[in-house]
Amino acid sequence: MIRSDRRFWPLATGLALLAGYVDAIGFQHLGGYFVSFMSGNGTMLAVHLVSPDGRMRGTVEILALLLGLFVGGVMIGTLIRLWLSRHGQVVVLLLVAGLLAVAAFLGGWAALAMVVAMGALNATFERDGEVSIGVTYMTGTLVKIGQHLARTIAGRGRWSWVPYLALWAGFLLGAGLGAWLFPLWGMTALAAASGAALLGAGAAWRLQRAI
Repeated sequence: MIRSDRRFWPLATGLALLAGYVDAIGFQHLGGYFVSFMSGNGTMLAVHLVSPDGRMRGTVEILALLLGLFVGGVMIGTLIRLWLSRHGQVVVLLLVAGLLAVAAFLGGWAALAMVVAMGALNATFERDGEVSIGVTYMTGTLVKIGQHLARTIAGRGRWSWVPYLALWAGFLLGAGLGAWLFPLWGMTALAAASGAALLGAGAAWRLQRAI
């Protein structure tokens, strides 16, 4: 998976940082909902559906909308990769940059563009039609860290866990930055995320030319 091409490790880590940054901003902007961490939204949706006493007005609808938009973003990103086999990765990151730039000035509707952007971001790294490196869902990354540490203990690898740890650390750092800057800059902090996605598109372009 992530070991398939070491040239993409820095880009993947940078995009994980971007995802954490955007998710922390979205979480604060929405008052407790995620724009990237859909497992959390899924758990909250189930809790509010099954526990009527804990259900707040509009919560289920909001969660369902966020989940649907995220899947829609994944679909858009995947279609871009299918239709543009050579430069699809670059176009996906340009799309993410554009959506985040729009979100920086959308006010109350910003979360819609943010969720679609985070869904599309997952199509950045694909192989044979499947995600090869997940940059927004870190539960799987933690599982990989545990698996590869176990392989190291068993003598079947030495440093294979390091790229996954870098992904997790990048996401955590990004979330910390988002949590710090949102109270200072508000939604305009997404302008920095848009710029980071543009840098990612440039890096992807250079990597593709080198292949």
